[in-house]
Parts: sequence; C-alpha cells; structure tokens
Amino acid sequence: MSKFEYLRLADAIAAEITGGALKPGDRLPPQRSFAYERKIAVSTASRVYTELLRRGLVIGEVGRGTFISGDARRGITPSPEAHHGARIDMEFNYPLLPQQAAMIAKSLQGLERADAIEAALRPSTSTGTQAARQVSAAFLARKEWSPDAEQIVFTANGRQCIAAALAALVPPGGRCGVEALTYPFIKGIAARLGVTLVPLAMDEHGVRPDAVQKAHREAHLAALYLQPIIQNPLGITMPAARRADLLRVVERLDLTIIEDTVYGFLDDEAPLAALSPDRCIVLDSLSKKVAPGLALGFIVPPPRLREIIMASVRSGGWTASGYAFAAGQRLMGDGTVSELARLKRIDAARRQQMAAKLLTGFEIQANAKAYHLWLTLPPHWRSQTFVAAAARRDIALTPSTTFAVAPGHAPNAVRLALGAPTLEQLETGLRALSGILIAKEEDFDSTE
Repeated sequence: MSKFEYLRLADAIAAEITGGALKPGDRLPPQRSFAYERKIAVSTASRVYTELLRRGLVIGEVGRGTFISGDARRGITPSPEAHHGARIDMEFNYPLLPQQAAMIAKSLQGLERADAIEAALRPSTSTGTQAARQVSAAFLARKEWSPDAEQIVFTANGRQCIAAALAALVPPGGRCGVEALTYPFIKGIAARLGVTLVPLAMDEHGVRPDAVQKAHREAHLAALYLQPIIQNPLGITMPAARRADLLRVVERLDLTIIEDTVYGFLDDEAPLAALSPDRCIVLDSLSKKVAPGLALGFIVPPPRLREIIMASVRSGGWTASGYAFAAGQRLMGDGTVSELARLKRIDAARRQQMAAKLLTGFEIQANAKAYHLWLTLPPHWRSQTFVAAAARRDIALTPSTTFAVAPGHAPNAVRLALGAPTLEQLETGLRALSGILIAKEEDFDSTE
C-alpha cells in the first residue's frame, strides 16, 4: 500500500462530509473497526484519523470516540431556524458595536494625510515613542494601579504579548502553571516554544494556591499564566482574599505571574500587580476594546524583567507597526477607546441579562459583566455532539475540550461567546440552544 494511502482515505471521508453523507455529530467507528472495514493496518487508520483531526473535520473525545466536527461546514444546509440563513457566531469573542466604526473613523481623521502616513510608516521599536508610552500608561491605569510609562513594552497584539512573556520566563523544556481551563491559544504558543503547561486546579474563586504549591513541589514551575479578571472561559474574577493567598504563595516560591488582563476593561478590579508589582507581568491589548483588526499589545513588566522582555519581543519579531502605534495613540489619547469600553460594558451586561433569561433552568456559570458564559450540559448531551448539533442550526460554539489543558479532563460543558452576533441574532441563537438542550441527542438526530 502506498505511503500516501492514508491521504486518499482522508480525502474520501472529507468528500462524504461535503456530500452530506456524514454530518456534524456523526460518530466514526473506532480506529480498529475502521481498519478492519477498509482492510488496512491499524497504524494507517490512525494516520487517517490524525489527518482528519488536523484538517478540523473531526474532534476526538477521550473515552467516547471521534465525531464529525461542527466546523466541517461544507455541504451543510442551514436550518430554517437560523437567522435569515446567517451563521450565528458564539465561538469567537470579538465584541463589535454598531456605532464603533463611525467613532473610530472620526478619531483617525487626518491620519490619511501624507505627513501623518510618512511618520506612521517609519520603523518602530518594542518601546515605541515616549508619547506612545505616556498615552498608554494613562490609558492602562486602574484604581490602585498606575503603570510606569517607561516600563511599557509593545507588541502587535495580545497573543504576541503572551508569546513574548512566556519565551522570556520559561526556557524550552520548562514548565508553566496555568488554569486547568484556560485561554486556548496559549496551548499552541507553548507547544511552539517547547514549554509544558501544567494545569492548576480551580474552584469558584479561581486558581487554588495549594495547587500552585503542589505543582511546583512535584516539578519546578518557571512561571504562572493567569487571568485574574473575568477569566476565559469561566468568567471568574478573583476576590481579594484569594488574591492575597495566591500572592503569598508566589512570593514564597519565587515565581512570576504572567497576568493576562485582556477582559479587565469590563471590570473595575485592579490587576494583581497592584498588590505585587515585582511579581507580575501585566498583559493587555486593544483587540477586545476596539476591534481585532486594530490591535496593539501592551506588556508591563517589573523593572528587573524589562530588558529580557524587550529582547524576547525583538527576537520573536513581535514589534508593532508604526501605523498601529499611530492609530492606537490617537484612539487612546482622544478618549475613543475609553468610550468604546464604557459602551461595551453596557452591551455586555445587556447580553448577559438576555442569556440568563433565555437559558433559565439550565446550569450556567456567568459573570454579569462578561461577554461569555459557561454552560454545563445536561447528562443526555456530550460537549462535542452538542457543538455539532448546534452547528446544524447554524450556531457556532466552543466545546470544553478547547479550553482544557489536560487531555481527557474536560467537563461536559461549552462556552458561549455573546459579543459577536447582533442582539437579534443572539436572541435567535439562545432560543435555538434552549430547544436543543431540552431535546435528547437521539431525538435531535431523528428530526434531521
């Protein structure tokens, strides 16, 4: 058999998905059964399933099998229940307001002039200009915390902030403690850097200090990556007592926290750095406050780490463009970003109220200030198949496995991102999800 036989078989299954013979939520046979049916080696069957997983056509759920992914959307006809046939995106969490394009355009008036463009196109550095640092420091300041403008380091976006901080603190082969359910993209970033992520047990207040001690005792941790304000995906904002307990442990163990505050603009809480400035590297960006297409990342390290952070940004090629600096400086300096943040706080609260009303009776974990919530599924549904069932109604969700650091340890839940759909789409989607939750998996399939 050709060494490329597995690709031919993967293409054949992809064609069945395209043709509608296989639908989101359908379960593929176990690999041994697949190998027997196709008269191939089990190792070849494993390569087929791996290739399908790489293409995003299937999702593997430990102990339950391999399912056609809700993202395998080619050839799937939208349900009449979908809003005008449009995809309702509750997967990606980029809140956009109807009026924000006009607000941004007004702020950026004049940036199209030749002299402004010429200045914006000049080479930039990880530290930007003094004016950019001053504006950014004033903008990032929160109650009880005012960053030193001279400490700020810039990147092109929030993910690059994470990568730069992780690369600076954790050597290849090193270990970084993270929340057991965490921001998904750190998994890929860590893998590329050769960093092992260690899941830390959580409770209703966030990461448990004893879990940090246990993980560090079992194998040395080089750093922690945490989201203390409106954590993604659970929405937890760490209370004062937990913050104090955690920081005592961090100080005793001589650890540094990479503190992601990308959702912090939705709350008034100060970062952990307000209590322990020498132990925390604060990360933030404009992507959620403004829009994903207009991003600028901020790193605020303690003085002892600034040089190594700057070197990490340079070596990673993560320096922001001059145009991003120019646009960001205008938007922050004239108050546009602050006004957008204020309006998005109002918008997020309204969407949470809608979700609480339409999902009454189901188990949800939500922060009234957040743009996302965590939905624990009834026992008759599984995370992956619920996501696939929602996809048949043209609703995109994120399964719990996406957020789980340890494979096979994801709770039976999904995250709902509330910020991207219009309010009308959101209501339609939430009503549809409520109906799917009530139906049993087999009943849902029988109606298709």
